[in-house]
Amino acid sequence: MNFDSIPSAFRPLAEQRWQDLAQSADGLPDAVRESLPRVFAWSGFVTDTLRAQPELLSGEWANALDAPVSPVDLARGVRDAVAAAADELQLMRVLRLQRHALHARIAWREIAGWASVEESLASITAVADACIDSALHRLHEWHREAHGDARDANGNALRLVVLGMGKLGGRELNFSSDVDLVFAFESAGESDGPRPLANEQYFSRLGQKLIRVLDEVTADGFAYRVDMRLRPFGDGGPLVMTLNGVESYYEQHGREWERYAFVKARPVAGDLLAGESLLKRLQPFIYRRYLDFGVFESLREMKSGINREVQRRELRNHVKLGPGGIREAEFVVQLFQLIRGGREPALRERSFRTALRALARLDCLAAADAAALEQAYDFLRRLENRLQHAFDQQVHAVPDPGHERDRLAFSLGFTDVAAFEQAWAAQRDVVRGLFDDAFLGPESQPDADPLNAAWNDALVAGRLALANAGFADEAAVASELAALHERVERQPPGTQGLRRLNRLMPRLIASAARQANPDIALHRMLKLVEAVLGRTTYLALLLESPRALDQLARFCAASGWIAQLVTRHPLLLDELLDPRLFEDVPTRETLALELDAQLSRYAAQDAAAENASGLVQGKGDDLEALMDALREFQQVSVLRIAAADISGHLPLMKVSDRLTDVAELVIQAVLQSAESHLLRRHGEPCFERDGETRRARFLVVGYGKLGGLELGYGSDLDLVFLHDSTGEQQCSRGERSIDNSVFFLRLTQRLIHLLSTPTAAGVLYEVDTRLRPSGKAGLLVSSMDAFEKYQLEEAWTWEHQALLRSRAVAGDSRMAD
Repeated sequence: MNFDSIPSAFRPLAEQRWQDLAQSADGLPDAVRESLPRVFAWSGFVTDTLRAQPELLSGEWANALDAPVSPVDLARGVRDAVAAAADELQLMRVLRLQRHALHARIAWREIAGWASVEESLASITAVADACIDSALHRLHEWHREAHGDARDANGNALRLVVLGMGKLGGRELNFSSDVDLVFAFESAGESDGPRPLANEQYFSRLGQKLIRVLDEVTADGFAYRVDMRLRPFGDGGPLVMTLNGVESYYEQHGREWERYAFVKARPVAGDLLAGESLLKRLQPFIYRRYLDFGVFESLREMKSGINREVQRRELRNHVKLGPGGIREAEFVVQLFQLIRGGREPALRERSFRTALRALARLDCLAAADAAALEQAYDFLRRLENRLQHAFDQQVHAVPDPGHERDRLAFSLGFTDVAAFEQAWAAQRDVVRGLFDDAFLGPESQPDADPLNAAWNDALVAGRLALANAGFADEAAVASELAALHERVERQPPGTQGLRRLNRLMPRLIASAARQANPDIALHRMLKLVEAVLGRTTYLALLLESPRALDQLARFCAASGWIAQLVTRHPLLLDELLDPRLFEDVPTRETLALELDAQLSRYAAQDAAAENASGLVQGKGDDLEALMDALREFQQVSVLRIAAADISGHLPLMKVSDRLTDVAELVIQAVLQSAESHLLRRHGEPCFERDGETRRARFLVVGYGKLGGLELGYGSDLDLVFLHDSTGEQQCSRGERSIDNSVFFLRLTQRLIHLLSTPTAAGVLYEVDTRLRPSGKAGLLVSSMDAFEKYQLEEAWTWEHQALLRSRAVAGDSRMAD
């Protein structure tokens, strides 16, 4: 074996390790022989494993080193080896030998440059999955011999649920990682064996055995260090709880850091379906339905604790916890996931990379920033793995300058240590910069100290501060602030809410003071603050984002109607985060794309997964989700149109056009949903004329401001509904056939219901149908023949005038023509 390919300083160690194994390495493939000096120069773990299992070098293990192993083949190999174990001692030995052999292969491939970091992390996780699941299966078989099957009250056999947390759940395990596990079981009951146990005791004993066979250090080392501290109540809690017990714990006691822990949670062993069911039940805990800007404070506190530990232990060169390290990269991604995951199902990803790419697609992060963060993450994870390849130890600190750092740089493929240090510093800078951008605290925002007195002192000092800030009637403003103070004292928003409010108010007053009419702006902003006192995450949003606060002040100064809209629907505050809000000009095309995207997001919710695109295509009946989606689209669109109006980018005539576009798009989406619902129930409405069967068609006609493209903010919709059914056999063709007149009446009623029914998200539009033939006394929906006859024979002059401003806004285009 020729070691000339590696620097002379590293040859003695590599040659010494080779001497111990040379006799076992006959017939190594050329690629393996070429890579061996580099691998042996760095990894004592690989050479220790080969000494313990010398047959690896002369068998299939060595011959297949240059090809990745598939997770399926890997799991099969582990499962077959585990199945042959006769008792727990043999099981422990098999698990360790399998894990070491597979990890040595993964390390070799990565050090040789044959495997990407992504492949390595996935392979390491696949090994852990296979070991945990196979060990649990074998232990359960032995457990059943003594205690039978654990059963619920209905006699159904139960299995242990094992959740993998953190990097195990995200399929991103590093080389010598702990495995964070949480155990659960479906429900109380008793086992049916010769020595029956209550289910909690049954699964607790089984869980203890699993921990022991994985974690205990033997002559063969360990398989996995197991950490159970993420379970409910931590170390002080029971080892295993029912699914209902776990759910109840997080509903009642769950803390912010536990939400963070569950972002990556994944069933890894045992009853996988029950595990997925549990995680689905925990979704409302993990991902809030609203934008959760309160998570900034929680993650900032977690990071502060880490920073204190880094300083105390002098861990500046710590790849995971140090400045610009892996944890900061993960915090950036999981910050956005926790804030927006409740409203953006695409962000509910366990994998760092998948979540990061989703953030870029949704414009939460600039594409260039996301690409740079992914590259930095890859570098740091490769560096972390390489440190642990050395001796399979949980090492994260880069060695101090000297021989070991030089050897590390060589193992990573750098020509010299300076190149490595330069690359490492550059990647840390990327992470640190994006972390600082994401976690910029309110303490770093513009100083509002002069206005502290305006909020905290309603007397002379407060009024003087308001007058100096530019308020015209400082006495009236001070009175309003005092009134809000009194309400807060009567109904305090909790300790955290009060802290947020007291920090926000001086900044909010200062933001209002920068407007042309500060008294009006502040009056309207205070209405919003009063409305959201019970939901202080919105206070956190304004506190964390100076841009959102300033854009809110701008809206409130310009329009009382828009201020009321945001006050009624504070979810709209999310839109204020967009720096392009007052620059972008909506078009009908962009509005249509946004509506499609909004409906798709709702269709992707877990509760409607089987309906996929049912909200638009009518395959599902999640009426509440559809109504929420349409209301959110309408409110956001109106807000964006108002922003373009206020900024002068959209002329007055175009404002009416865009508001009309929004209404038409909403009516068309509502009609499509309502019609699909009736078609599924009753079939197509048809009629026979001139000896042939024809499909009856439907049309929505807009009158008044809608028909004349003159809609304003808050306008009603004047609508008339028509169909063309005539002739014989006028009925639907489904199993539950109904007359066409009934079909179209129900269609119209459902459409009006979707548009005008108040929900928690508000009303889409008030609908006025009094312009139909004969007004309130007439039919809600008319045939074309009846409509034409009425216009020719009975309509009043004013009705003909109204007809001049009418046009088709939804329905069959041939009827419109």
